[in-house]
Amino acid sequence: MQLLSNYLKHHDTDLELVELIDTLMIACKEIALQLREGALAGVLGTTEDTNVQGETQKKLDVIANDVLKKVLLDNPLVRGLASEEEDDPVFGNPEGRYLVTFDPLDGSSNIDINVSVGTIFSILEVPEGATEDNVDMFLQAGRKQVASGYVLYGPSAVLTLTTGQGVNMFTLAHTGDFLLTRENVQIPTQTKEFAINMSNHRFWEPQMRNYIDDLLKGAEGPRGKNYNMRWIASMVAEVHRVLTRGGLFTYPWDSRDPSKPGKLRLMYEGNPMSLLIEQAGGLSTTCYSDILDVEPEHIHQRVAVALGSKEEVDALHGYHCK
Repeated sequence: MQLLSNYLKHHDTDLELVELIDTLMIACKEIALQLREGALAGVLGTTEDTNVQGETQKKLDVIANDVLKKVLLDNPLVRGLASEEEDDPVFGNPEGRYLVTFDPLDGSSNIDINVSVGTIFSILEVPEGATEDNVDMFLQAGRKQVASGYVLYGPSAVLTLTTGQGVNMFTLAHTGDFLLTRENVQIPTQTKEFAINMSNHRFWEPQMRNYIDDLLKGAEGPRGKNYNMRWIASMVAEVHRVLTRGGLFTYPWDSRDPSKPGKLRLMYEGNPMSLLIEQAGGLSTTCYSDILDVEPEHIHQRVAVALGSKEEVDALHGYHCK
């Protein structure tokens, strides 16, 4: 089994990018330790604060965010970072080469019941000619990412990573090293499994309702096969399942707040996960177009998401684009 840094260097990854990924993993190891201690460390439960999204923060949301900020800003390669938990970007070394966006603890509503959560991250290069520190330098389409990934904190801690040369998985060993455990991940093109929050059915667009209703009709319906449904309420866990055995995960637009095209955030969740999915042979869309082609307008922009096995995402897309 190869060490993470050795694997990246062996595949001619830019050495400064390798250094930055190693720095990210220092933070993720600390978060994994805090999660493992759980109630023993007094880190469970909620705070009295809400984040910029209007969501009540868990104690570990705050802890994970602070750990990532401290570790990343100590690295001179980091020009700036943006977090789902922060109103505005935070800037580091004015000469830094990279920008990092992250969701410090995705699925944190599951923390108190000991269900898998994770850290999602995206790495961008500072645009050429950017002289002033401002939010605009972050507003790059997802195809500009030089790397993305997540660390899933479950029975084992697993890093799933792409630097634009396929998707690989690394497991955190007792030695404190991330070791390669799965190389060149490919998502099966077909699936009989989907993940969606069915309680929102009445709020979806008619196209999405029609699509899901046809899945539920099973072998007797127009899709001609029986489907199983999953819902964990943790995007990291949902995407990890898709990458591991195929499937479809979607959090579509709904009518509760028409000004928001979806629940998930483009810069912290949509873009990094979409790069992973595409690099593994799957598709990731807004139900109408590729997420990686969306031109961001603001740092906390939301987006509808439908990603996973290519043929299933194509089918869903067909319902929306008739």
